[in-house]
Formats: sequence, structure tokens, C-alpha cells
Amino acid sequence: MKKSDFYFDLPEELIAQTPLSQRDHSRMMVLSRESGEVTHRHFYDLFDYLKPGDCLVLNDTRVLPARIFGTRTDTGAVVEFVLLKQKEMLVWECIAGPGKKAKTGTSFKFSDKLFADVIDVLPDGNRVLNFKCNGEFFAVLDEVGQMPLPPYIKAKLEDKERYQTVYSRELGSAAAPTAGLHFTKEMLQKLKDKGIRVEYVTLHVGLGTFRPVKVDNITDHKMHTEHYEMPQRTADAINETKKNGGRVFCVGTTSCRTVESVANTYGKICACSGETGIFIYPGYEFKCMDGIITNFHLPESTLIMLVSAFAGYESTLSAYKMAVEEKYRFFSFGDAMLIV
Repeated sequence: MKKSDFYFDLPEELIAQTPLSQRDHSRMMVLSRESGEVTHRHFYDLFDYLKPGDCLVLNDTRVLPARIFGTRTDTGAVVEFVLLKQKEMLVWECIAGPGKKAKTGTSFKFSDKLFADVIDVLPDGNRVLNFKCNGEFFAVLDEVGQMPLPPYIKAKLEDKERYQTVYSRELGSAAAPTAGLHFTKEMLQKLKDKGIRVEYVTLHVGLGTFRPVKVDNITDHKMHTEHYEMPQRTADAINETKKNGGRVFCVGTTSCRTVESVANTYGKICACSGETGIFIYPGYEFKCMDGIITNFHLPESTLIMLVSAFAGYESTLSAYKMAVEEKYRFFSFGDAMLIV
């Protein structure tokens, strides 16, 4: 298939710039895989579609406030860094801009507590920084850092917690697993009270999520890799759900990529951890997932390709066309889609 097969016209005003005041009041489009029928609901109506014995799999990663601005100690030039990957305790791979002002050997001050030296420039242009910190690193980062919001969000985020899920706990993501932003703690408890299992995996979302597909033939696209963890408790819950005839619903493409990566690698769902670069597009046979809660994704992105693989290409593009006509809110702070 071609990249252009996944194009749709999206008016800029439909890109949500801020989150709704109430997380679970987003609109929710419900798409039936079997019939292609579309229903328009709200996220708090999710209870109507989940049954006792079903299992909801959520990604508990927590976003690092990874966007920091440093002043070069010799020239006073300001450079923006985005922390990508922790290589050692205080050594991080980062994106730098403008990169020409962050050459090997340059030093930066971020606050009275945080400093860094550029110790390497990688072939792809990323920088490796060795930090010096007066205090606990992540606590200081929380003081000086900003959320690395996607490039299509221009508005200032007033509350950093609104770019975190209410169940986030494992620090390490460069972006939020945004399908989970719709949940409230009260809603999760009500789901449990109804007899729905709520379990967690971890997949640390990389900025590669936002990298565009640049090749015409999608099979030539190389996915970025991300770290995942499948706990024993979650593996047991998924296996018991399947054994008892229940359905496994993934919250977001990150949870989907985790369970499908495990199933592909081991031929079953089991406790494990590793790196995944799984690329799911039409023709893929799902091994574990029975339903997905997701947001509306960018045209020609790997995420809309994943949705098309699950819901069917024609149904997905038709649903997206309808979402535009019905003025659904798109992307990270946008509305939800339930495919069942």
C-alpha cells in the first residue's frame, strides 16, 4: 500500500489545542468492525460497550517534562533540548535545536541546580549530555522542564498533569499515551465494580511516534523502537480473560503494540520486557487484541495505518471522513474512538 492511501483532508481548526475541562466528557465515535456502522456517543458511555469478564489494558508510562532550555556558559546562546533516552544515571541522549550551538565540549546552564556538558554528537544529529545536578535529578527536571507537546499543539499547557493519564506512574515517555487521557479515577473504579479487569503494561513512547512516513511504499518504512514491559499480573489477566471467553481491549496504540509484540515474539502472552519496533498495517493478523480505544490520528501516519489494520481500511477512512464532517476534535487532546 502507498502512504497516500492513508491521506485525508483535515481542517486545522479541528486539531484540539487544549484538553476539555472534564476528561471523560470527550465525544466518542464507536465503530463496529463487523458491520462498519458508526455511532456517536461520549466517553462516559464506554460502560455500555464493555461487559463483565472483559479486560482493559492501559499503558502506565509517565511523561518526562523533557523539554528544557539551556544557556551556553561561554556565549549566552540559548538552546532547546528534549531528553530522549537515559544512557546512564546522568547521561542522556537529546534532541538539540539549534544543534550548531551545541557542539561537543560546550557547557550549558538550565537553572541554579542543573548544568550539562555535551559529550558527543551522534550520526543522526542527536546530542549526548552529561548532567550535573544539585539535588534529585527527576525532581529538579520537574521544576525546570516543560512537557514535550507534539508540534501541532501551539497553545500553552496551563497544567502539566493534563498531559498525563490519571494512572501514570512509570517515568520514561517523551509523549503521552493519549487515548488514556479520557479516563478519570472514578471511571476506572466503576469499570472494576462492573467486573471488568483493569490491568497495566508499560511502553515508553518515543518522539518517533510523531515522525512522518517519508517513503511511498509503506512496507519500506522503518519503525523506531520503544521499551516495553509486560508484568506477570497483566499476562495472567489477559490469558484468563481469553480462556473464559472475555475480550481484551487495549487503551491506545501503545498498549496494542505492547500486547501484539509479546504475542508475536513469544507465541503467547507472558511476563517479559524488551524493545519493540512493531509496525502494524493492513494485512496484519491480530494475535491478542479484540477492541481498541484510541484518538483520531494524523493523515498518512503509522497510527492510522494500525487502526486501518484492525478496523478495515475502507471502514477506517470512511469513519475519519465522517469525523471531519461531524467536527470531532483530533489528535492528542481530541476526542476518542472505540473500535469493537
